[in-house]
Amino acid sequence: LLPVADGVTTARILTLNTNMQCDASMPTPGGKLRYGGEARIDGVPGTASPISINFLDTAGSVCPSLLPSGNALDHVAVGGQSPFEVAATLIDNGMPMVLVRAGDFGLEGDESVAALNADMPLRARLEALRLAAGPLMGLGDVSDKNYPEMCLIAAPRAGGSLATRCFIPHVCHESIGVLAAVTVATACVLPGSIAQGIADVPPGTSPTLSIEHPSGEFSVELLLDPTNPGLVARAALLRTARPIMRGEVLIPAPI
Repeated sequence: LLPVADGVTTARILTLNTNMQCDASMPTPGGKLRYGGEARIDGVPGTASPISINFLDTAGSVCPSLLPSGNALDHVAVGGQSPFEVAATLIDNGMPMVLVRAGDFGLEGDESVAALNADMPLRARLEALRLAAGPLMGLGDVSDKNYPEMCLIAAPRAGGSLATRCFIPHVCHESIGVLAAVTVATACVLPGSIAQGIADVPPGTSPTLSIEHPSGEFSVELLLDPTNPGLVARAALLRTARPIMRGEVLIPAPI
C-alpha cells in the first residue's frame, strides 16, 4: 500500500475510533520489511524487529480533554452501602484512566496479579470508583464500557519511574497496554497529579519513563513543551511485530 524506503519506512496511521494519528517507523533494509531482530518487550515472548510508534495527538482520545474534570487531582466521592472518598487523577492521553495510590487501598503496589484478582472487596471498591468517575470524565454511565481503566500506582520497585497494577476494567492484567502506558507516563509529569511525590521522573524536556507492570516494564519517551513542562507534545514507544498468517484470494481470470 505504501512506497518502501531503503532503510526505514514510516507510515502515518489514523485510528478512526479515536481520530488519533501516529507515525509507525519500521526497518526496511534494501526496500524490504525485516521482521527478525533483537528488540524485546517485557510481557511479549521472543524478539523481533523494532517498530517505533510516535503518537501525535493522543490528548482526549475518548474524553473531552486530557484532564476531563478540569483538575490534575480530584477527590472522588463514592456512594452506596459503603461510601468512601479517594484521591484520583482522571486522565486521557490515549486511554481514559483513573489513577489512584495503591496505599489508599491498603496495598503496597507490588502485589501479584493473582492476589489482586482474588481480592473481591478491592475489585468491588475499584468498580464503584470507576462508575463514579465515568460522569466526571464526560463518559456518562460506564457500567457496560471497558473504560476507563483503573490503575493502582506506587513508587517504583525495579529502578523504573512508577509501579502500576492495571484493571481492564475489572480484571488485573499481567502487563500494561500501549496507550495506558502513555497516559500513566503523562500523569507522572503533570504538576499536582496523583503521581507527584511517587514517580521518579528523569530531568529534561525529553525524558524516558519506565512504567513498571507485573511482567516487566514499558518505556515511554515523552517530548515536553519547553515553555510548559507539564504539557506533553509527543509520546513515542517501541513495539515489535511478526507475521502470523498469509492468504490468497482467488479471483476469476476474466475479472
